[in-house]
Amino acid sequence: MNEKLTTYKLLFVEDEESTRKNYISYLKRYYRDVYEAEDGEGALKIYREKQPDIMIVDINLPKLNGLDLVKKIRESDQSTKIIMLTAYADVKYLLQAVELNLVKYLVKPVPREALKEALVLAENGIKEYSVVANKIFQLQEGFFWDYEKEELYENKMLVSLTKTETKVISLLASRVSQVFTYDNIVDYLWNDYSENKINSLKTLVKNLRRKLPDESIKNVFGVGYKIE
Repeated sequence: MNEKLTTYKLLFVEDEESTRKNYISYLKRYYRDVYEAEDGEGALKIYREKQPDIMIVDINLPKLNGLDLVKKIRESDQSTKIIMLTAYADVKYLLQAVELNLVKYLVKPVPREALKEALVLAENGIKEYSVVANKIFQLQEGFFWDYEKEELYENKMLVSLTKTETKVISLLASRVSQVFTYDNIVDYLWNDYSENKINSLKTLVKNLRRKLPDESIKNVFGVGYKIE
């Protein structure tokens, strides 16, 4: 891990104040933006507001325990790197943690060298993710389209789409800024061109626009649609 401050944002979650302050002091040697929380509910709020790249989470938290906190995050976010700290080496906890896509599961007290190694793994994971950035189409306001998964995200949170909405974005994003004619799109979606299908397409795009930043899907009058 570099001695320079990195630009990755880190959230540390621990209910024991003296332990938390000690870790925070150490982590600020390496990370410019370090956030802290003393319980699971507070951590979830900070996660949603700050969108940290890395989280270090104690398993035994008040209000919302560490495992349940991470489960909530993993419902829509598999990219944030998470290190779990625990006072238990219990197989029961280990088995639950395996399903949560963790960087590391560390048993306290955690030597600083072990924590540093886990953070290096987390940073490497972020860098590997950036290598596949060409599989991501960035829209405005924190939205992006994952070409590989065919999923839409807003600040790492999965946006719910219907199957037909997914097909529309998939088609338009396959050639950014290219105009797809109404005929192209209707044929792709339904393989059945008619006036009713054009109306269905217009309604579909209207609903889809509500889930996207303004002006993401543009109408070229009398021709079709494009995405930018």
